Amino acid sequence: MLSSSGKSDVIFEEDDLPYEEEIIRNPYSVKCWMRYIEHKQNGAKSVLNLIYERALKELPGSYKLWYNYLRERRKQVKGKCITEPVYEEVNNCHERALVFMHKMPRIWLDYCQFLVLQCKITRSRRTFDRALRALPITQHARVWPLYLQFARNLPLPETAIRIYRRYLKLSPENAEEYIDYLRSIGRLDESAIRLGAIVNDESFVSKEGKSNYQLWHELCDLMSQNPDKVKSLNVGAIIRGGLTRFTDQLGKLWCSLADYYIRSGHFEKARDVYEEAIQTVVTVRDFTQVFDSYAQFEESMIAANMETTSEMGSSDDDDIDLELRLARFETLITRRPLLLNSVLLRQNPHNVHEWHKRVKLYEGKPHQIINTYTEAVQTVDPMKATGKPHSLWVAFARFYEENEQLDDTRTIFEKATKVNFKQVDDLASVWCEYGEMELRHENYDQALRILRKATAIPSRKAEYFDSTEPVQNRVYKSLKVWSMLADLEESLGTFQSTKAVYDRIIDLRISTPQIIINYAMFLEEHSYFEDSFKAYERGIALFRWPNVYDIWNTYLTKFIDRYGGKKLERARDLFEQALDGCPPKYAKTIYLLYAKLEEEYGLARHAMAVYERATRAVETFEQHHMFNIYIKRAAEIYGVTHTRTIYQKAIEVLPDEHAREMCLRFADMESKLGEIDRARAIYSYCSQICDPRMTPTFWQTWKDFEIRHGNEDTIREMLRIKRSVQATYNTQVNFMSSQMLKATANATGTVSDLAPGQSGVDDMKMLEQKALQLAAEAEQDKPKPKDKILFVRSDTSRSELAELAKQANPDEIDIDDEDEDGGEEGDEPDEVQLEQKTVPTAVFGGLKED
Repeated sequence: MLSSSGKSDVIFEEDDLPYEEEIIRNPYSVKCWMRYIEHKQNGAKSVLNLIYERALKELPGSYKLWYNYLRERRKQVKGKCITEPVYEEVNNCHERALVFMHKMPRIWLDYCQFLVLQCKITRSRRTFDRALRALPITQHARVWPLYLQFARNLPLPETAIRIYRRYLKLSPENAEEYIDYLRSIGRLDESAIRLGAIVNDESFVSKEGKSNYQLWHELCDLMSQNPDKVKSLNVGAIIRGGLTRFTDQLGKLWCSLADYYIRSGHFEKARDVYEEAIQTVVTVRDFTQVFDSYAQFEESMIAANMETTSEMGSSDDDDIDLELRLARFETLITRRPLLLNSVLLRQNPHNVHEWHKRVKLYEGKPHQIINTYTEAVQTVDPMKATGKPHSLWVAFARFYEENEQLDDTRTIFEKATKVNFKQVDDLASVWCEYGEMELRHENYDQALRILRKATAIPSRKAEYFDSTEPVQNRVYKSLKVWSMLADLEESLGTFQSTKAVYDRIIDLRISTPQIIINYAMFLEEHSYFEDSFKAYERGIALFRWPNVYDIWNTYLTKFIDRYGGKKLERARDLFEQALDGCPPKYAKTIYLLYAKLEEEYGLARHAMAVYERATRAVETFEQHHMFNIYIKRAAEIYGVTHTRTIYQKAIEVLPDEHAREMCLRFADMESKLGEIDRARAIYSYCSQICDPRMTPTFWQTWKDFEIRHGNEDTIREMLRIKRSVQATYNTQVNFMSSQMLKATANATGTVSDLAPGQSGVDDMKMLEQKALQLAAEAEQDKPKPKDKILFVRSDTSRSELAELAKQANPDEIDIDDEDEDGGEEGDEPDEVQLEQKTVPTAVFGGLKED
């Protein structure tokens, strides 16, 4: 308590005595004072403050006491009016604390926040400045965020600007924050200056992650959209500097520059900028941006003019101005394809296709077309050209030709023949087009002279593919030019000149099989048959298989047509020469032609020998067809009995699928000849490759045969063979596996749907289960004693057999499908050891003719 004399009178309560005694004993112990303060925490505020003051008098350097005391004093005034004097008392406490705690940033921050709360602007600013001066620079980062927040809320921005300028001297990397603040208060000029400074600073790294181009674009937008507020910078020079700096993003920069002039009211200057832009950009994206902005500008100008005219009334000058603007806009839209083509040509001036498109855009304007072609042939470098550069020269010449200026056309072609193209084919195409032009105008002699000039041997010979030599020294080996010259010589020249051209082509070794055939046909038309055959032989010497196939085929056909059987030995030599080294793919035609020659002019046995050789020489899938031809021709020449050995050979050689068909045909032939035993032996042999499940047709055919020609013993034998074959296939694991896979494919549509985790052991288990199942089915199919198996039981009479055969005819014996597996009680199927397919003569040994 305070007495009337002004001195502090302390009134102690009974509970305070222990704390007072402890303080007396340890006046410099912070813990003792803090315990005393905690004890009086819920007491009167004045008493609590007095204890703090007593403690700080003894320990003025204690941060803990000062911090808690100041916090307690601020809490006591919270919610009170800021005009009350108690606030000033708290301020004085902070000032007294800072005498000792001036290096403690927390004390400064709390004091500054308290002053800002009191709206004491000047005192707050000065206190912030004192804090920055008192604290080391390493702790300024704790003060500046609060200081800047205070500055942004000031009613007058000038103070905040000065504060930010001081802040940027310490932290220049935070310039973007200052620039945003300047924009928010409308100081766009200084904002542009600051933005320009960081754009020019190569070492500046944006804290917002913006690239240098993005910052540059922000600067351009800021200047172009506010031309009346940004006056300290040369906007045009800055944006044009960006055009040279950011060459891959020119469209936006050009639009920003034009937008600056538009907002400044300089419309004609903006139009000049747009025109300059569309004439200089090199990408379609930039062109599209600039052109769309240009068109929008013209539309807005027309709309503004029309609105002004409707409000103010129109005059003759206004109408003329509106028509001028409409015509300008229409011209701009019309020019778009041409401008876009110019952009593409600036990208790649050697793009031949774009030059042709440019000519089409000038359709109906001959002067522009001539200028375009002239510029094209002067600009395009044949070594760098994209496309066929010779097509520009040809199209240029054709333009003059269509306008009936033949002298100019010839001049263009003559210049084109001197161009050093990259490919020989380009120069050859120019020569050919030159010759065709003369032919179209019926200048036949001139066309011949041109092509003879093109094919003349140069003074310095070079190989066709020698890229180190100019194409003019290599074009003499171009087949395209020689082919056209040969056609012209055939049509316009003499026999000798044409023959000389073909001979020259062959000597240069640039001919093709078609050239050889054409040469031979030409000689044949002029009745030089032996010379034509020599031409074929020269071609055969030049080429190898398979290229020589067409030459051989034509040569042999022509030779047979010419001589027939007069020079048979020579023809045979030719065929043998052709077949020497002939691939199986091409052998069939030549063998058939050889056999036809022998049939018509030679010996039948020679023809049969040729057919027999053909069955071995052709490809595997053609052997079946070749055997059919062989059998047919042998039957026609020698009779059907002579085909037995051929059938046997075919059955031995052909795969199972075709061998079964041959067996059936062979057996049918023997049946027709009355050789029933031979036919039965054939069926028996064929049965070893016929699984009853897979080839039911064969077994039905054999069954029908036995019904017509056999008896109960032969039918019993057939059924026993069938059961044995079936049992053999059932015990073959590979066959069972294929059957299972096929069944899986039929059920699921694929055989590869098994899970990747299934192993080979699982597959074997499945196969074993399948084998057991098939064996059980076979056991069930065995005839029981009560079954009536007519053709096995001995007590069955022939009358009963005949009764069962009434459905067919009295002479036939029919057997139901259920009887095919029948047998006597206790009989087991005979295990017939069926060998793999061997030479049929072993099976049919007793069937051969004597």
